[in-house]
Amino acid sequence: MGNLLVFVGMIVVILVQVSSMEITKAAMSSGVNKYVLIVYSNALSSLVLLPCSFLFHGSVQLPWTSSNLYRLIFSLSLLGCIGQLCGYAGMDYSSPAMATAMLNLIPAFTFILAIICRMENLEWRRTSSQAKVFGTVVSVTGAFIITFYKGPTILRLSHQLLSSPQLQWVLGGLFLATEAFMTSAWYIIQAMVLKKFPAVLTVMFYLCFSNAVLSTMYSLILVRDPSAWKLRPGIGLVAVLYSAIVATTFRISLFSWCLWKAGPLYVSMFKPLAIVVATAIGVVFMGEDLSMGRVIGAIIIVSGFYGVMWGKAKEESLRSSSDHEVPLLQNTTDDKSSSV
Repeated sequence: MGNLLVFVGMIVVILVQVSSMEITKAAMSSGVNKYVLIVYSNALSSLVLLPCSFLFHGSVQLPWTSSNLYRLIFSLSLLGCIGQLCGYAGMDYSSPAMATAMLNLIPAFTFILAIICRMENLEWRRTSSQAKVFGTVVSVTGAFIITFYKGPTILRLSHQLLSSPQLQWVLGGLFLATEAFMTSAWYIIQAMVLKKFPAVLTVMFYLCFSNAVLSTMYSLILVRDPSAWKLRPGIGLVAVLYSAIVATTFRISLFSWCLWKAGPLYVSMFKPLAIVVATAIGVVFMGEDLSMGRVIGAIIIVSGFYGVMWGKAKEESLRSSSDHEVPLLQNTTDDKSSSV
C-alpha cells in the first residue's frame, strides 16, 4: 500500500506540474512579468505553509544544535531559486512542451549525482543496475526525439501553430537544461535534509520563504516598471494562485513526502511522463499538431521508464530478501550458542 501511495502521489505531482506550466506560459504570453510571478508565488506559498506547519508538526522551529541543517536548507533555497529562475526564463523563450522535454535530463543528472554522493550503487554485473542505466538513456533519448524530430502530422485539431524564433528556442533549451541540473542537485540535498529533519511542511516553509526573499532581491533590480507589480483579475492572478497553492504548496509537499519515502532516483524517474502529459494537453487544449515524432518519443520514454522501474523493483526485492536472511542466520547462531 505504501508503494502504491507513492506511485499515485508522483502521478499527481506530474499532472499538477504540467498544468502549472501551461497556465504560467499563458500568463507570460498575456504580458505578466515572469519575475513578478516568481515573487508572488513564493510569498503566497510561504503564507500557506506557515499555518500548515503548525497544524501538522506543532511548530516551525528547526533544531538549533544542527548547524549543518541550516547550511543544507540555504543550499536548497539557493539551488531552488536559480532553478526556478532558469525554468521560467526557459519556458518564456520556448514552450511548456519544450520545458517538460528538457526536464527529462533530470534522471541522468540525478543518477550521476546520486552515485557521486554514494546514495546509489552501480554494479555493472547486476541486471538491475544495467536496467537503470539503460532505462535512463532510453528515456532521455525519447525526450530529445519529441523535441527535435517532428515527422509527419498524425492528428490536427487546429490550424493554429505555436512557433518561436530559433535563437530564443536555443536559449530556452539552455536555460531549461540548467534548471534540470539544479533540480537534480536539489533532489540530492533535499533527501539529506529530510533524513536529518523529516518535517516536510516545515522544511518547505523555510524553502519558500527563503526563495521569496532571494527572488524579491533580484526582481527589484530586474523589474524597474512599478506597474508590472500590479496583479489584476485575469490569467496572471490565476497563475499566481495556482502556482502558489497547488503547484508549489501542494505539489512540492507531496513530492517531498514521496522523496522521503522512495528516494531521489525513484521520484526523478517519473519526469519522463511529463512530456507525455504535456503533449496530450497541447494537442487537446492548445490546438497543437500530434506528429509522428511525438508518438515515437512517447513510446520510447515509457519503455525507458518501465525499464528503470524494473531495475529498482529488482533491487528492492534483493534487498528485502537479504534483510530476511540475516535474522534467520542470527537466530540459528544464537540457538547453537545457547545449546552449548
